[in-house]
Amino acid sequence: MTYDPNAPLKQSDILYEDNHLIAVNKKPGQISQGDQSGDTTLMDLVTDFLRKKYNKPGNIFCGLIHRLDRPVSGVILFAKTSKALERCNKMFQNKQFQKTYWALTDKQPREEEGTYSNWLRKDHDTNKTKCFNKEVRHSKSASLDYKLIGGFAGKYLLEISPKTGRSHQIRSQLSYHQTPILNDIKYRGTEVHRERFIYLHSRELSFIHPIKKENIRITAITPPFQIWNNFV
Repeated sequence: MTYDPNAPLKQSDILYEDNHLIAVNKKPGQISQGDQSGDTTLMDLVTDFLRKKYNKPGNIFCGLIHRLDRPVSGVILFAKTSKALERCNKMFQNKQFQKTYWALTDKQPREEEGTYSNWLRKDHDTNKTKCFNKEVRHSKSASLDYKLIGGFAGKYLLEISPKTGRSHQIRSQLSYHQTPILNDIKYRGTEVHRERFIYLHSRELSFIHPIKKENIRITAITPPFQIWNNFV
């Protein structure tokens, strides 16, 4: 699997763009915003893309509206204006964005579709979220809907619609319910390669445009790896 997650963005990486927003198909392994690693961030790449595309030598406004974990791929949205960023932040707080994920696992869920409702507690020392079936100290409620989309050669594709936005929620809940995500070693997933990404993909993002008030639905194709290709 030879690709560079820090390579400059191409037009084909852009899923949606207007005067206010830009959506990118994030590669697995890209980091959304800066951390202690000091690695190049997706925000840096988006800023460079906009600077070159519009030949702007000065400062470029680029605001991160939401995050995806580093090993996760798919739709991620940035604001090109402070007005759009402020409105989108409020929309996220009010749960006005609908997110759909795809996950690959080598375990089939007991039921083909259903809802998982649990309590999650984040351990900041290990950067890991623990899942419980009842409320415990410092835990927060978490809920998601899942549906089995298909299976191939002992692998299964699940469609996930989170109802809450907890840290590592999908990864932790799927692991707790015996369907850990492929290559998500942190959450007991089966290792299929040593690359720094997992088979969780932000497939679709739907919302009302914060400025134009239009219905927006943004869909991202899966990364070009063979296991995904078996399903799409």
